[in-house]
Amino acid sequence: MTVNVGTVDRIFRAGLGVGLLYIAFLSGLPLFAAPLFKYGAAAIGIVMLATSTLKMCPIYSILGLKTCRDC
Repeated sequence: MTVNVGTVDRIFRAGLGVGLLYIAFLSGLPLFAAPLFKYGAAAIGIVMLATSTLKMCPIYSILGLKTCRDC
């Protein structure tokens, strides 16, 4: 696995992941009472946190994109 996610991108992904998990499980919004939206947001949040932690995005690899300067 090659690193292809930069620092700013990692911070954005981590924030988005935490935000989606918060909305899915702790916000109490009526939209997220439905299982489709609740677990869909949770799955996307987990993927965002995983790509942020691993510094590797499979979609970036497929498209040949890199957001890191030193890789």
